[in-house]
Amino acid sequence: MKMYLISDNVDTYTGMRLAGVDGVVVHEREELYQALQDALQDKTVGIVLLTEKLGREFPDMIDQFRLERKMPLLVEIPDRHGTGRSKDFITSYITEAIGLKL
Repeated sequence: MKMYLISDNVDTYTGMRLAGVDGVVVHEREELYQALQDALQDKTVGIVLLTEKLGREFPDMIDQFRLERKMPLLVEIPDRHGTGRSKDFITSYITEAIGLKL
């Protein structure tokens, strides 16, 4: 299984390409929708990386994608501007997911 990046900026795309991750840069809702559909069609894609900015701009589309599909896994990543998450977001995410405080 491979990763696929959907980014809103060229810098993140370039960095991930240097790491061997293929992807696309999108800015509009229709472009994001088409990129998600393309990722779904490719059965070798196991993880779709999505920049947090796109996740904040189009939460309804991202939530729908997550509700309807188990594969590929959709993971939001910070871009060059950093993250909008709290410092302990991973711990709180795990706590919420499994119901146990670590």
